[in-house]
Amino acid sequence: MNLRIMSAQQVERTMNRLAYEVVERNRGASNITIFGILRAGARLARFLAAQIGEIEQLKIPLYDLDTTAFRDDTDRTAPDQDYGSDDDIDVTDRDVILVDDVLFTGRTVRAALDAVVRYGRPRSVQLMVLIDRGHREYPIQPDYVGKTIPTRHKETVVVDTDPDITVSVVE
Repeated sequence: MNLRIMSAQQVERTMNRLAYEVVERNRGASNITIFGILRAGARLARFLAAQIGEIEQLKIPLYDLDTTAFRDDTDRTAPDQDYGSDDDIDVTDRDVILVDDVLFTGRTVRAALDAVVRYGRPRSVQLMVLIDRGHREYPIQPDYVGKTIPTRHKETVVVDTDPDITVSVVE
């Protein structure tokens, strides 16, 4: 079963609302840095940064964030991974917005927090997700939520980003 729960137009309206929420909560956007968690989160982050930039007439610092090396559910016997070096990124005293497509267990966000602190000590870290489906394994709570969808464990929420962003539930 494949059930479309958000069309491209619904996603766009939701992301616009979330952009205004981010600006309002942070009293502007001059101190914001956005990280999009790879894959779909990065696409959503680009959309969010563009919307906030339009609202505030600013260029928002935006980076993709690969959390693979920081996950606690990967093979620990693998050789140490190179985390890469992005010397131009400094989040010290910045308000960091982590963007992901779906929040489920919280494991990806926990890994993202570990990944972000390698760039400095942010003033705050806020989490924006398009879909919150519950079932946490970690005490992670999003600051901005596009839509809350209670799902069963056997269901999967799929955020398709090509060509437009849509959301479906697949059983």
